[in-house]
Amino acid sequence: MMKNSKALLGMAVLLAAVSLNAEAKLYKWVDENGTTHYGETIPPRYANRDMQTLEKGRLQERESSRNTPGLQTMKTDEQIQAERHDNALINTYSSDTEIDLARDRNLQQVEARISSYTTLLKSANENLVSLQQERDRIVAQKRKIPKSLEEDLAEAQQRIDKFQTDLNTSNEELDAVKERYAADKARYRELKGLPPLKEGQ
Repeated sequence: MMKNSKALLGMAVLLAAVSLNAEAKLYKWVDENGTTHYGETIPPRYANRDMQTLEKGRLQERESSRNTPGLQTMKTDEQIQAERHDNALINTYSSDTEIDLARDRNLQQVEARISSYTTLLKSANENLVSLQQERDRIVAQKRKIPKSLEEDLAEAQQRIDKFQTDLNTSNEELDAVKERYAADKARYRELKGLPPLKEGQ
């Protein structure tokens, strides 16, 4: 009878241990060296990192700030990039006037390309018109259009299409440069605690 009681008691202890282990949560975290660790508790120095919890054989993602009080989520890539950009603005420029100067230098380069493509496009159009007039004369004389002329017409049109595409791209780049530096200037003034500029400044 005593042996049976001890056996029952031992079984109860074993079941309780198994039950506790079944309910225990296993955490997964990565240290500063990139090494993955597992354990029932997370060292305090890693508490601000994203973690995973192993429950019932499955890894479940945890958002620290939402599900675990006192823990902070890792910064997103967008937040990291924004901080780097802010630091670059502060460390690169000593005033917003320098931002204007940098903008103007970039605009000069783009404007030079626009001028070049405009000239090339004009020349290509004039060449195409000349070729078309030659073709029209041949047609008026009821002669067969030479294959070389047809090829020249096709190549002339291809050049026009390319120069037009390059010109459109450069115009879009010009607008993008203006918008980017305007945003940088506004952000710089915000970081420096300066009042926002009025429209057109």
